[in-house]
Amino acid sequence: MSGEEKKPNSRDRLLEAAAALSYRDGVGVGVEALCKAAGVSKRSMYQLFGSKDDLLAAGLERRVPAYVAKLLPGPGDGRRPRERILHVFDALEEQAASPDYLGCPFLAAQVELKDGDHPASRVARRAKEGLTSFFREEAERGGAGDPGLLSRQLSLVFDGASARAGIRADSPDGLVRPTVTALLDAAGVR
Repeated sequence: MSGEEKKPNSRDRLLEAAAALSYRDGVGVGVEALCKAAGVSKRSMYQLFGSKDDLLAAGLERRVPAYVAKLLPGPGDGRRPRERILHVFDALEEQAASPDYLGCPFLAAQVELKDGDHPASRVARRAKEGLTSFFREEAERGGAGDPGLLSRQLSLVFDGASARAGIRADSPDGLVRPTVTALLDAAGVR
């Protein structure tokens, strides 16, 4: 295929549909809508994933690398821990300014599902734990007195800001950075 892109297969189309529709319409999106959006039969969907729950989890899992890439600074980023943490909240503000922003897809899935054992809830929890771990590592490197507490506080601010921005109750613009800065100052993060 000289210079042509490979056409997505049924599995990839289903994963894309699951990621997009569950974010836009919620995890209650129907199998029929998922299959229609992907151009795949229900039979094929069940052969590939076994259940809608498995498809939703795989679609959410597929979002993780792009989510991390948009939010976290790269590993070779030479900034101090404080600036690396602030980078996450600056990225959140930038994303929240998009008219398509509906909040953190992982938080939304967890809230909607209300079942911690659902396959998609487990994926979402790992993604959220990854963000908290990033905050903790940076807090430790930055000299925080209690990195565990600070990482949880930062996660709380992140989730609250993304949820409020997602439902258009508030804009994190000009609000989140001063809040995070106050937490970093209080924790002694350099």
